[in-house]
Amino acid sequence: MKNEVPFNFGGLSGEYSRYETSAVVIQPLPFDKTSTWGKGADKGPRAIIDASRNMELYDIETNSEIYEKGIYTAKPINATTPEKLADASYEKIRKYLSDNKFVVSLGGEHSVSAGPIKAHMEKFKNASVLHLDAHSDRRDSYLGSKYNHACIMARVQEWCDSIVSVGIRSMDSSEIEKTKRDLIIYAHEIDQKNEWIEKAIDYLRTDVYLTIDLDVFDSGTMPSTGTPEPGGLSWQQVNELIKKVAARKNIIGFDVVELAPNKYNKAPDFLAAKLIYRILSEKFSR
Repeated sequence: MKNEVPFNFGGLSGEYSRYETSAVVIQPLPFDKTSTWGKGADKGPRAIIDASRNMELYDIETNSEIYEKGIYTAKPINATTPEKLADASYEKIRKYLSDNKFVVSLGGEHSVSAGPIKAHMEKFKNASVLHLDAHSDRRDSYLGSKYNHACIMARVQEWCDSIVSVGIRSMDSSEIEKTKRDLIIYAHEIDQKNEWIEKAIDYLRTDVYLTIDLDVFDSGTMPSTGTPEPGGLSWQQVNELIKKVAARKNIIGFDVVELAPNKYNKAPDFLAAKLIYRILSEKFSR
């Protein structure tokens, strides 16, 4: 029965979910203090973990069962401000990385990515950030905070000079000068021939951190976000991008953020869980 399945990512038994023997750490960051429209992203990590307990652990595309590498689900990190969360998550993830763990952070609104990305950029000195999102997120400050979810990539630019953004279809005019035009692929430039995927990969350095705002998906596919935008990517497009990045680059970590679950529609929760497992499968099956 469902209530007998352990409450961790994948519903794994102790054999595959102990910290000491796990290659992967799942870090929930249930924070939603700066989102500006729909609320509920703080409930995202728990919804993703719950959905993952109902997920088949055999991955068809890689013919693998990556859970056997071990996936440890950490206790959530809670904080009252985005600045405090950034500091706390940075310190915690630095520890995981020093233990040679592969870290997946679960949001939460997109501001939660600050600590995880900073920790990864500190360890991997010449890495790129692959930013999948509907929004540019490059305002220097918004509603009085430099750590608002609309400012996350402006903060990341302080730690990383190689950011490739994909799927962007909403931004303020003030953000234009803060983006490198040849390192951004707008949603309207994406075609069915997948030439945009080759373009994105060519921009990336060898080590790549993924930050995935789920509103990169079309709102018909992913309605459970605080700021949905029409005209986004399909599951197949995102999956194809992930497969090719994993084949040609070294994925060093990632986060999945901005799921605001709807109790009447579980499909978006499952999409987020499946996306995480697909990325892990592509990463570790190689």
